[in-house]
Amino acid sequence: MIRVESLVKIYGKVRALDGLSFSVPERSIFGFVGPNGAGKTTTLKILATLLLPDSGKAWIAGSEVSVEPDQVKKNLGYMPDFFGVYSNLKANEYLEFYAQACGIPAARAKPVAKDLLELMDLSHKAGEFVEALSRGMKQRLCLARALVHDPPVLLLDEPASGLDPRARIEMRELLRELSTMGKTILISSHILSELAELCTNIGIIDQGRLVASGTIRRGLGSSPPKKPDPSPTASTQPKRSLSESSPVSSLPAGVPSAPPAAQPPLSAGLPAKSGTVDTSRLLAKKKDREKH
Repeated sequence: MIRVESLVKIYGKVRALDGLSFSVPERSIFGFVGPNGAGKTTTLKILATLLLPDSGKAWIAGSEVSVEPDQVKKNLGYMPDFFGVYSNLKANEYLEFYAQACGIPAARAKPVAKDLLELMDLSHKAGEFVEALSRGMKQRLCLARALVHDPPVLLLDEPASGLDPRARIEMRELLRELSTMGKTILISSHILSELAELCTNIGIIDQGRLVASGTIRRGLGSSPPKKPDPSPTASTQPKRSLSESSPVSSLPAGVPSAPPAAQPPLSAGLPAKSGTVDTSRLLAKKKDREKH
């Protein structure tokens, strides 16, 4: 569902991405892990059609990002780490606006917004202005925004940032349920332990390169061959390496090391969807968790 081949992105003298390649199987939750400045956000912005790579290619659901950006956007829900809000809109108006911007009729946009607000525990904030929401509430509102057009692929950049412990658990359970509903999710973080219990696959990035990848259950036993260091003229990015103190330096205790499972081929592509996410199923799961 997601494929990246030899992506390179250079900002001035800094080589943010240095031949990055990886793929994400359909219906999986892929943890994209690395220290701050490793190139995670740059990669997600390229996949979301917000940046053009200097070289290399990427595909979402069979559509090449640089060639078919409109089709990619129909198949994609993107949640950035930091995002702007329309301060003069209320929470329900915010979701209704984005639903209609995604082609959902106005009559359908209202119930969709209502269900998504309930799903994110924001029903009590429906009539409040977005600018008055806390950081964590804005995070949940942004995830709801990414779901309004029912995309098959979700790109989530540090989605747990600003959330309290209970909200983190709710976020984790919600993402699991979205995965069982057929969503393919790429989620970035700089802390491996945050993703260990959630993700089916993991890729570790450092200095713009994928240094390890594999499945959580079978361990990260495969690393791509190391590339020679770029010449001093190509990059002045300070050298960093993963160490024992790094949050992405090792697997959780008890996870064995073994070669990663073979990944399925890239999907031939999905038709653009005009429906909305099945909020009734998600709400039922949420209420069931609350009972227990």
